[in-house]
Amino acid sequence: MNIEQSLDIELSEIINQINTGKREFKVERFHRTLHDVMAKKLQSDASTWEECKENSTSKGKYEVTQEERRETWTGRFDFFLSNVGYAVGIGNIWRFPYLCYKNGGGSFLIPYITFMILGALPMFLLEYSLGQFSSNGPISVWKICPLMKGLGYAMVITSAIFCIYFNVMMGYVLYFLYHSLTSVLPWSTCDNEWNTEFCYISKPSNTSTSNISSITGNNTGDLKMSSSEEFWSYNVLQITSGIEDMGNIRLELLLCLFIFWFIVFLCLYKGIKVSGKIVYMTAIFPYIVLIIFLIRVVTLPGATDGILFYVVPQWDKLLSTKVWGEAALQIFYSTSMGWGGLLTFASYNKFHDNMYGNAMIVPAVNCGTSIFAGFITFSTLGFMALNKGTTVDKVLNQGPGLVFITYPEAISSFPISPVWAVLFFLMLFTIGIDTQFGTIETVLSALTDEFPKLFRRRKVLLTGVICLIEFILGIPLVMQGGMYVLQIVDWYCAIFSVMTVCILETIIIGWIYGANRFYEDIELMIGRKPCIWWSICWKFITPVILVMMLVFNMTQITPVSYGTYQYPQWAIAVGWIIGMISVIPIPIYMVVDLWDANGTLLQRLKQRLKPAPNYGPNMDTVYDKSWQTKDNFSPHYTTHSTENQTML
Repeated sequence: MNIEQSLDIELSEIINQINTGKREFKVERFHRTLHDVMAKKLQSDASTWEECKENSTSKGKYEVTQEERRETWTGRFDFFLSNVGYAVGIGNIWRFPYLCYKNGGGSFLIPYITFMILGALPMFLLEYSLGQFSSNGPISVWKICPLMKGLGYAMVITSAIFCIYFNVMMGYVLYFLYHSLTSVLPWSTCDNEWNTEFCYISKPSNTSTSNISSITGNNTGDLKMSSSEEFWSYNVLQITSGIEDMGNIRLELLLCLFIFWFIVFLCLYKGIKVSGKIVYMTAIFPYIVLIIFLIRVVTLPGATDGILFYVVPQWDKLLSTKVWGEAALQIFYSTSMGWGGLLTFASYNKFHDNMYGNAMIVPAVNCGTSIFAGFITFSTLGFMALNKGTTVDKVLNQGPGLVFITYPEAISSFPISPVWAVLFFLMLFTIGIDTQFGTIETVLSALTDEFPKLFRRRKVLLTGVICLIEFILGIPLVMQGGMYVLQIVDWYCAIFSVMTVCILETIIIGWIYGANRFYEDIELMIGRKPCIWWSICWKFITPVILVMMLVFNMTQITPVSYGTYQYPQWAIAVGWIIGMISVIPIPIYMVVDLWDANGTLLQRLKQRLKPAPNYGPNMDTVYDKSWQTKDNFSPHYTTHSTENQTML
């Protein structure tokens, strides 16, 4: 029995029940049943698709165009590894360990895991379900609530800005990787052309201020810099005195930036069917390296002291609201919620894939990776502290300083240090490339889904153009003063947008569209409704946490600085403008959308808060075209168009 016959039989049974009085006829119920039948029968597997194509050829009833075809993952593990690679980023290595030490050691894990359960898990399930059900990217998915389509533009702009400066940091990684391919690491000595008289090598006999003073004849303790610090400042960055002096373009960094963007293009221009296979290496390799590093560093002298700094709980810290606030922000940013990548990856799932398990596992893997990386970081810091004759907190660093100064300095003390350096920077490279898969694909998916006739057939060209534009925009960041610009952009880029997007997401799904209604969409995909706990989170718990995080972020933010350098006020103002750019589309689109609608203001609001007529699963237009003209029915229409409009 082919799919057309199955569809006719099920619909005939419904009509017979209506005619015999066994069922009351309701248009909405008929539409819902029709949609369910189509979704279950037309999106089940590849054989169904081939059958529909055969029917299209033989009968002329079913038709699909290239513009309407959309990729899907070739396997479920592709989706899982892509999400792990996207969610697990460099921040898990360079930020979490520092926050854990700063905020109470082992006791910091209590608020961290709490917010993972109350914030990350509900948001993952929400974004996965929304993306998979609609089969649309971060802009088109907001057909679920057309008035809020600006959320999609906010996601895309935030991701695009992030790509600019993140890939510059990946350029630094490639630069270090290249300089690791040598018998002697260049940051392990002080006899290079870029070194100054204040350079010292991180060994006990060379670390005291008196040693530096005796060499120079002056009290220069405040000016001393380790060989790794000088390599970073005077060789890699060749940094200027401030953002007012941008200096020249660092051609070596420009080349590294170009190479990284070219690699991103090669991985993405064929779509997820290629990138979904590349992640089998890039998502797994970092864990292999982390395990190797853990085995190595826990055997180093001083490693135990470092681990104790990391895990010994300070329970009094739990009484501080700042500790809870920083735990919430860390789990929030490290899992990439609200950036559009989770929605995008889920939109490539097959309609009946069980996204529920991945929504639980991926945040847990992210959290576990952060904790695991902390043991490596603090074992290394304990070793460095012992070497320098000081305490762990004196060698502790965060952010780029940990990755580009502290780690290279520690690695230079290892036997066969170039091998360890190559492994470390290869690990950072694979972590970074995975992050870019999700971020760039967010932009690509948004454009191809919103303008399919224009871009879907030109995916290669679109990918190349976006990578080229992003590369050009990154050029100012590889100038000698580029680090100042990079830090400004990084500090303010997502200060408003990501949390604002997540707050509005929970309001739309929990209240406007309706959590019960969303449950029915999930049931249509996986065959069962989730437990009521997720509805409670979407409606109450998660949005409250997100609002508190936004308030905390606004009240706790301090002006950005680079070491002792304080940015001028105009630079801070530019940072705030960058932070606002990605949020502005939300209110602007609301105003424009209401202006174009008909009726009174209240009528326009009601109209634009309802799902669009073409919202629903993308079934590749496998249906009888004549159905479109019957009772103004759109076969893509959502399964239930008026239920649970709780705010209307």
